[in-house]
Amino acid sequence: MVHAVEFEVAGRTMRLETGRVAKLADGAIWASYGDTVVLATAVAAHTAKPDQDFLPLTVNYLEKAYSAGKIPGGYFKREGAPSEKEVLTSRLIDRPIRPLIPAGFCYETQVIAAVLSIDHSMSSEVVGITAASAALAISDVPFGGPLAGVRIGRVGSQLVVNPPMRDLENSTLDLVVAGTQDAIMMVEAGANRLSEAVMLEALELAHTEIRRMVAKIVELKDAVGRPKRVVPVAPISEELPGQVKALVADPIRSAVLIPNKTERQQQFDHILANAVDTLGQEDPVRRSQIKTLYRECEYREVREMILETKTRADGRGTADIRPITCETGLLPRAHGSALFTRGETQSLAVVTLGTTDDEQRIDALEGEYFRTFMLHYNFPPFSVGETRPLRSPGRREVGHGKLAARALQSILPSKEAFPYTIRIVSDILESNGSSSMATVCGGTLALMDAGVPIKEPVAGIAMGLIKEGDRVLILSDILGLEDHLGDMDFKVTGTQDGITALQMDIKIQGITTDLMRQALEQARVGRLHILEKMRESLASPRESLAPYAPRIFTLQIKTTKIRDVIGPGGKVIRGIIAECGVKVNVNDAGLVTIAAVDEDSANRAIDMINRLTEEVEVGKTYQGTVRKIVEFGAFVEILPNVDGLVHISQLAEHRVKSVADELAEGEQILVKVMGVDRQGKIRLSRNEAVRDAAQASSEIPAGS
Repeated sequence: MVHAVEFEVAGRTMRLETGRVAKLADGAIWASYGDTVVLATAVAAHTAKPDQDFLPLTVNYLEKAYSAGKIPGGYFKREGAPSEKEVLTSRLIDRPIRPLIPAGFCYETQVIAAVLSIDHSMSSEVVGITAASAALAISDVPFGGPLAGVRIGRVGSQLVVNPPMRDLENSTLDLVVAGTQDAIMMVEAGANRLSEAVMLEALELAHTEIRRMVAKIVELKDAVGRPKRVVPVAPISEELPGQVKALVADPIRSAVLIPNKTERQQQFDHILANAVDTLGQEDPVRRSQIKTLYRECEYREVREMILETKTRADGRGTADIRPITCETGLLPRAHGSALFTRGETQSLAVVTLGTTDDEQRIDALEGEYFRTFMLHYNFPPFSVGETRPLRSPGRREVGHGKLAARALQSILPSKEAFPYTIRIVSDILESNGSSSMATVCGGTLALMDAGVPIKEPVAGIAMGLIKEGDRVLILSDILGLEDHLGDMDFKVTGTQDGITALQMDIKIQGITTDLMRQALEQARVGRLHILEKMRESLASPRESLAPYAPRIFTLQIKTTKIRDVIGPGGKVIRGIIAECGVKVNVNDAGLVTIAAVDEDSANRAIDMINRLTEEVEVGKTYQGTVRKIVEFGAFVEILPNVDGLVHISQLAEHRVKSVADELAEGEQILVKVMGVDRQGKIRLSRNEAVRDAAQASSEIPAGS
């Protein structure tokens, strides 16, 4: 039997239906919103692998090419590796879902959200979040939801729920929020230097809309939801928890205070190994239980220590920022470089400036577009003292790079003011804390070192939370340990005046607006401190580009002249490139971009293009070339491919019997444009040009 719920979101009907398709899945939702259709399924295995002690959850968001009436490109003509958008959206769905599945549910679980039809005017990501949550809610997977997702834009001064994609292009905010009936679980945002107050207003609007949506999903769950599986709990002897705590509690509290991350982790590993050896009794099940009890004890003891003493693992107070050092111009051949170090987190950020040839072409369901700013984040294993195979960037690296790119996007100059393609690469050299926020800071410094005229510097900070009942502490600039054992990872980036990006992940059942207000204010204070440290190293963009950066010049020509610059089969433009050693691009609007290593080469190319596109001006004198002699005069080329006629009567002051007596083909002569008729024929005079030249010469004072 088919069951469905319908509700309005931003003036459009969203329909969640189950019972018609994918009936063998544990939960399946056919979600439609406008012309967008997403099929979300949830399936969990019924047997777990031996000794598995974590949730093996995978979430995949897939875009079918047929959803947009397209055939995939490439040789095989079928969907291949996930696109960047698919990876990022998979993360958007995964992050709010994962903390709502209880610890101890160790069965392989898979959630798939596939886009079957795409409405180009609307976003499919929030439909995927909502549909995936509904699929889990009606399944037998023990899921603490449901939740729903919405997008908030800001057009002018008006906040808009699920704005059309065309409005997002002019929006100062692009915010995706996922939450339950009670609290917000996930935030992902890019903004154009908005205040904390506007952000909170947008979050409250999002949560109001989410509550309405969740209430409808609960209706569907109550109607067709399957009974939830009971999370199995292995029996543990009554005395074992006390024995483990007595053995490890005090050593854990001592180990936490070791400032060096590697030494601290080595001590934690030693405490665990000692507990397993002392209490394990060569029983594999008992040894596994000891490891679980140790992790629970570590979680409790570290959090209790911080809540009781308000002192953190490295001795800082709750709002203190780790020591910061900034260096710029490290790499002599790079166009811009910076090394940003905060505590044991370090990013080497490098900027490369390119031309329009370096733009990234994106073939998305919504259509093709070009990207002129790219930020690539790399997280090598040595940054955390590990060894593992080097592979292509994973979801985490793609997500962190996108967050940092979003943070910097709004402060970049316009394409007209700075016609370069910009690429930033952030190589993380050390990581103990938020390396994505170090990337934002290092990226800003590298942009300024490259001479990119950014609007304002941007800094980033990661905030944490420890909440036990009514006891709450918000932590600034969190360590990896505080991220691992804490309840929140809240990343905030911004300038002196406002926020440029947000990302929040929650491990508990969400947080309230009041807590978010406190976190945003504490983040603002920390951000201003970091910006001041960055200014001490480099206060503003350098006045000139690096010696090895390309010099790009632009000029505007009439669209009717584009073919003159390109020439038949590209012959003319290739000749300019070969002769001047430059790169030349002409767009459909007549904007010519010239890239050269030195200014002289660019100026030569500009002169050649100006001559090709120059229009004849009546009364102006030109140096022309005699192309053809006829009985009644001579045809003279005064501009590339532009000829005019010098009548025999205009060749000289005296009477000319034969044109050949005065001129030879290929000869260079001065001519003056006397007029252009309706057919575009140009009348020239050699006689007038010579007379004007003589008069000008006679007017020059003696001795000049």
